[in-house]
Amino acid sequence: MLRVNDELRKYDLSPSKYTNLKNVTIVDTNKGKFVFKRKTNNNIYDYLNSRNFNYYPKIISDSNDEFMITPYIPSIDMPEEQKIDDMIDLVSLLHSKTTHFKEVDSDEYKEIYEDITNNIDYLYSYYSDIMTIIESKVFMSPPEYLLALNISKVYESLSYCHIKIEDWYKKVKDKKKKRLVVLHNNLKLDHFIRYDIPYLISWDKAKIDMPIFDLYKLYKNENIEFDFSEVLKRYEHNYPLDEDEKELLFILITLPDKISFDDTNYNMCIKISDMIDILNRAKYLTSPNNFKNTEKN
Repeated sequence: MLRVNDELRKYDLSPSKYTNLKNVTIVDTNKGKFVFKRKTNNNIYDYLNSRNFNYYPKIISDSNDEFMITPYIPSIDMPEEQKIDDMIDLVSLLHSKTTHFKEVDSDEYKEIYEDITNNIDYLYSYYSDIMTIIESKVFMSPPEYLLALNISKVYESLSYCHIKIEDWYKKVKDKKKKRLVVLHNNLKLDHFIRYDIPYLISWDKAKIDMPIFDLYKLYKNENIEFDFSEVLKRYEHNYPLDEDEKELLFILITLPDKISFDDTNYNMCIKISDMIDILNRAKYLTSPNNFKNTEKN
């Protein structure tokens, strides 16, 4: 708190109230509310400004300060469906304004291919071992029974990923360029604020990579609540994905999570049910008819 007070004095701010949240401190001052956050990614904002993308809270602190200080921006109440539409519009704008192409050699795509194939092999062995143990029991626990009932969906998803990653790699292994953008890299509704203009906050994990990874993070964070096919259609209306980019996104989306039996039966049933729901949604999203629909939009 003493360091925060030192920063406040530099900018003639007199505190009256502190609210400590997970990664930030919100301070009520004589000049309004401000957010204090320790810096972790100093260069991203300069780059975003250079690309004429300034949809983040204005930074009032100096670049060499220990903390980043921004005005506190209240979010307007709005339906979550509208909020995710507005957010995906802003993300597509971010990607559009920061698009560039990088010369690559075959090793870059090969590394992606090997990472995914190794993960597929690991998950198949992992779930096969779990099922061997479950099937050897006289009485299954509720989560074990739930997984046994749905294990075919896990294997079906892994089989899809195995086939598609081979097809994807055949298409990209000889490519010499990769399309890159600035990724927010931690997209979730909590990191979007609509006020006078839309804002993305929490840029700590921002990096340069393929545009699909922002979509993948959003899917993993918010999939249970939204029809992601509609989100993807809206994104592609503004910023179309290449066919191989979309294929890789669908592979990542379809990969099952690793479920560890390390919680209560009740919580394990919730985790397994959520995983099965996600796999069903992924199957719908990656179906041939839906794939064509997203391409048309």
